[in-house]
Amino acid sequence: MLFNKSQGNFLHGVIRQWENDEVIPQETAALLRQSFSIRPFDWKKLAKYSFWVTLICFVIAIGSILADEALLRLLALFFDMPAIMRCLGLAFLAALVFYFGFSRCRKKPERVFSNEAIFFIGVLLCAGSIAFLGQAIDTGSGHFSLLFLLATIVYGALGLALSSKLIWVFSILSLGLWFGTETGYVSGWGAYYLGMNYPMRFVLFGGVLTAMSFGFLRVPRLAEFKHSTYALGLLYLFIALWILSIFGNYGDLGNWYYARQIELMHWGILFALAAIAAIWYGLKQDDYTSRAFGVTFLFINLYTKYFEFFWDGTHKAVFFLILAASFWLLGHHAEKIWNLEFLKQDEPPQKTDSGTDAQS
Repeated sequence: MLFNKSQGNFLHGVIRQWENDEVIPQETAALLRQSFSIRPFDWKKLAKYSFWVTLICFVIAIGSILADEALLRLLALFFDMPAIMRCLGLAFLAALVFYFGFSRCRKKPERVFSNEAIFFIGVLLCAGSIAFLGQAIDTGSGHFSLLFLLATIVYGALGLALSSKLIWVFSILSLGLWFGTETGYVSGWGAYYLGMNYPMRFVLFGGVLTAMSFGFLRVPRLAEFKHSTYALGLLYLFIALWILSIFGNYGDLGNWYYARQIELMHWGILFALAAIAAIWYGLKQDDYTSRAFGVTFLFINLYTKYFEFFWDGTHKAVFFLILAASFWLLGHHAEKIWNLEFLKQDEPPQKTDSGTDAQS
């Protein structure tokens, strides 16, 4: 088995500790060390970063095309075509790209990053096709949220058919765009829908999406998309909570400007409780994603509230000393719990007066 340096060092440390504690004999420790090796270079990360750079260069190349007069004339011919022809043309190109990517996935499944890069090009072509479809069937109603719903369905179907997490991510992003624009359209583009402004709506949307992701494990076809959906649900949830903690459920900037900070305090508390709950769940279930979101947005909440309440009135050193003391107390309490749970396991069994082990 091949591992990167951090993983290999961790395994070496564990085996060394087991050997020193006489949990395993030296012969077993030697066999375990021979069962794996450390990669001298992480080619997987290099491949991932290389394809990211490829996509960026692709976008830059498109920009360069737009600066070339000859190519601009060709593009002008394309844009002079009826919208439905542009839609069908891009749809045909997208189908070719997806077919090529699917064939390549079957022949070279190990080329994960290059295959996903091909699918990304198909996603862009598909988005352009849907946009031109909107132009072709536009009736002036302004109900363009239906295009985002169509993109959600198309990307979702393609993600399932091609087993592509990248395409699935675009399906979830399109779903969020559809939710925001559809509730805006239904409310007449007003500030509120069912008494909720946009951040409040997306708190609900993110929470539902996160909860739904746990059900994916019960459906074999959706199980591989569980983590992507889970992470995006948390992203929607916490960004919406952060905005809500700043603006509250106000739909008018004028009313928000004259609101007192104390009137928004309960939203900040809700944001902090959600972050702490995510940290607690991440620690309890060893869920790195939940833990990372909780820690990141807890700090964002603290810094946001600092700028809102204490930036002008409190000395900067005093604020950070209070913050440091708070986290020291939290760390001290966590260390005490760790000691109670783990260090007692290493204590030798107590003896009774008769020399037998004490029984609980």
